[in-house]
Amino acid sequence: MIIVAGEALIDLVPAGPATDDELPALLPRRGGGPYNTAVALARLGSPTAFCSRLSTDHFGEALLRALTADGVDTTLVQRGPEPTTLAVAHIADGGSATYTFHAEGTADRLFRLPAALPAAARAISFGTCSLALEPGATAYEELLRRAAGAGLFTALDPNIRPGLLPGADAHRARFRSWLPHTTLLKLSEEDAAWLAESADVAAAVNEWLASGPYAVVLTRGGAGLTVRTRDGLELSVPGVDVDVVDTIGAGDTVNAALLHRLDHHGALTATPALTADQWRDVLTFAARAAALTCSRAGAQPPYASELGEGEHRPAGR
Repeated sequence: MIIVAGEALIDLVPAGPATDDELPALLPRRGGGPYNTAVALARLGSPTAFCSRLSTDHFGEALLRALTADGVDTTLVQRGPEPTTLAVAHIADGGSATYTFHAEGTADRLFRLPAALPAAARAISFGTCSLALEPGATAYEELLRRAAGAGLFTALDPNIRPGLLPGADAHRARFRSWLPHTTLLKLSEEDAAWLAESADVAAAVNEWLASGPYAVVLTRGGAGLTVRTRDGLELSVPGVDVDVVDTIGAGDTVNAALLHRLDHHGALTATPALTADQWRDVLTFAARAAALTCSRAGAQPPYASELGEGEHRPAGR
């Protein structure tokens, strides 16, 4: 089982372009980086559990129903009466998305450290707002350390949202403290440059690898993905050409596709080892999955059947 820990929220996505006189209608869509990653993993056919805190409001109920519909185990989902976090999306001409968050006093910020993880857990993934917003951030951070100490494969996607961070320097220092407990670090080139505080991202990646991760995967938008490993491998694959509707959920789909395909190669261990050909397969699979997500509105990750992996029927459908 792969566990995904972090926030679930509602994206408010423009129904169309803004005009000089009118703002576009906003359509509610289920989202949140970890939530999207959990859904994507389940759609690809990986046994998946979601570890978070959801509101008991109507948005929280909708988030929970969709997890169940796609076959995600919700045993580790906590509930609370606080409202659901809202993320208002702005879609640029090229399809890239930026967000304004309404997260004060919301349910996912009050996540508590679970007593234990399921015995079947082999890997756990973290990322985005959940690692930035207290008091829940400290609980997720402790869960990361505990999981790494138990020998689980740990994946981290920092997914920087500057408007949510209490302080840039403090968050960069906190990020560095996670690295000794991280097996796979995945991040965009933009996030890497922000965390490195430098144009020399390559040097920063070397420093991060020396701090603990086995591998760092950089996403480069339409240009593809690059992996660098602790043992000196560096390999890139191109992106997949697609008519981009928007990029919402693309990075989260990459997270899921990486974990799913690493599992295919038996590499979800605390000390993974893959050949160059295996890494090429993993990255190519992730690029294809992300392209499909970009080809449709909102975070709609693909099913296994769309990637030629056979038919996957979610539980309850």
